[in-house]
Amino acid sequence: MAIPPVQKALVLHKESTPYVIEERPVSQPGPGDVLVKIFSCALNPVDWSMTEPPASRVLIPSFPFVPGLDAAGVVIGVGAGVTNLKEGDRILFESNWQPNAAAFQQYAIVPSDLTAIIPDTVTFDQAATIPLALTTVVLALYNQSPAPGNASLSLTPVWEPEGQTAYAGKPAFIVGGATSLGQLAGHSPIITTASPHNAELLTSLGATHVIDRSRSNESILAELPKLTGGKPIEFALVTAPPLPEVLRLGRDALAPGGALGTAMPGPQRIPEDVANPGEGKRVGYVFGSAHLPHTRETGIAMFQQISKWLEKGILKVRLGYEPLLLQTPTSVLMPILKTQPNLLEVIPKGLAGINDGLARLRANEVSGQKLVAHPQETP
Repeated sequence: MAIPPVQKALVLHKESTPYVIEERPVSQPGPGDVLVKIFSCALNPVDWSMTEPPASRVLIPSFPFVPGLDAAGVVIGVGAGVTNLKEGDRILFESNWQPNAAAFQQYAIVPSDLTAIIPDTVTFDQAATIPLALTTVVLALYNQSPAPGNASLSLTPVWEPEGQTAYAGKPAFIVGGATSLGQLAGHSPIITTASPHNAELLTSLGATHVIDRSRSNESILAELPKLTGGKPIEFALVTAPPLPEVLRLGRDALAPGGALGTAMPGPQRIPEDVANPGEGKRVGYVFGSAHLPHTRETGIAMFQQISKWLEKGILKVRLGYEPLLLQTPTSVLMPILKTQPNLLEVIPKGLAGINDGLARLRANEVSGQKLVAHPQETP
């Protein structure tokens, strides 16, 4: 397949300004990499929050900057040493914010071992909603790296033989949503907090009990022993906005020695009494990128599972989230799993429509669906 010399990309030249469309060169894949023609890219709250301080000064490595983390497309170039992919393969991937690798452009260079082949039953649009959300959850729970940068809970990964039985029959408490990883790990019951209008959705996705999130912490905590049959809760995950009382709910739900997963990069931005909960409880943190030295090995192992999970229906391509989640730049969307097209909206004008889509996310005007753009349709 012919590789064009230039492409259209969304570019940020300085903080607190809009993204603009410019032409950029198309890079050739180096050893271990593939060149992907991007057909679908998904929008995330971080894509707008990182344009302004303080996030811009932490997350943007240099200017001009090309954003975008979630993408799916077709391999059109293969670097030396690549054996797992070939030209024409349909793949999904998470980018790493390098200029030649970001998702909000028409072509990207991607490490071949941090990709997954898309089954024929899954569209590019559906596939593009998966990478960041799934990567963040997996790294928060299962990253086994001994490196100092790893602050995850380091639980036994669900794809390992021991992980398929280690959590069987143990309750899981998810504050703010649901994920099929709970089912995959064998947790039971799976209890979540959410808005009542989402209860039917969440039970269809594997939650056994849905508690109204508007209830007080005291009321929810009093309800939990009834729902678990008196079994202690050894695992809780906070996917809702990391407000102090939300984090304290996850902490207080745990039995002594339990593990609390968060989508926060570290303890600096959470209450000290949550970061140091006492009673032998542990708190895990994550920066949702599989491209870091201390996350790459776990990221490779996860991407090796995705195609199988999709084919077997373990990971299904439906993605929804609570509206409040969109208000928090540090939040990360959880994949909620079952195919339903109306939970995905394609914004018009390709890359040219992304600024408007991000404005909608910022204004909390998007609820229960994922925004996706088609870079190849950019005017």
